[in-house]
Parts: sequence; C-alpha cells; structure tokens
Amino acid sequence: MNSPAAIEALGALAQEHRLALFRLLVQTGQDGLPAGAIAEALEIPNSSLSFHLAHLTRAGLIQQRREGRSLIYNADYEAMNALVAFLMENCCGGQDCASSAAGGISTDQSERKTA
Repeated sequence: MNSPAAIEALGALAQEHRLALFRLLVQTGQDGLPAGAIAEALEIPNSSLSFHLAHLTRAGLIQQRREGRSLIYNADYEAMNALVAFLMENCCGGQDCASSAAGGISTDQSERKTA
C-alpha cells in the first residue's frame, strides 16, 4: 500500500457512521450483509447509507456483489490487512513488536482513563 491509498482509506474511516459500518462488516465475515440489513443494524437512513457505502467502496475497504435483487457488502480483508501493515511498517525499529504492541493497547474505556 502506498501513502495516497492509506490516506484515502484512513479518511474514509474517519467518520462515525463509516467506521461503524466497516466494523460491522468486519464482524460479519465473508458472507457480508445486504444494504437493508446494514441500514437497520446501524439505524442509518438508506440515502445516507448509500453515500457511506460508496465512500468505503471507493477507498477500497469494502466490496459489493449482487445476489438476485440485493447488493451484498463485505469488508475487503486484504485491503484492511494492507492498511494495518502500512501503519505498522518499520514499527519498533524493525524488531518484532506485534505481540508486545498489541498487549499494550487497551480497548476498555475505563482502563484508558486511569492509565
């Protein structure tokens, strides 16, 4: 991944609904979800959802396919992994730090406030 592609991907994720949408699709797996189910799960109007889906698709973070009359969306795991690899490139002075870096990151809000 190059810098312009990373900037576009990060920019696409830098919005509350698009980030929630991407995380939902990551959790869903390769089966993906139809647009209507995404709109319902995230409580986003269809018109707004179309805009966010298009933005994430242009950034290369999600893919769509047609199944009958439905459009099914799923996360592009290869693109997601490439973005994370780009962000972690040359991490820790070139030493293997993936396990120690992951261990130091807290996803619990209360831990972050007290740390």
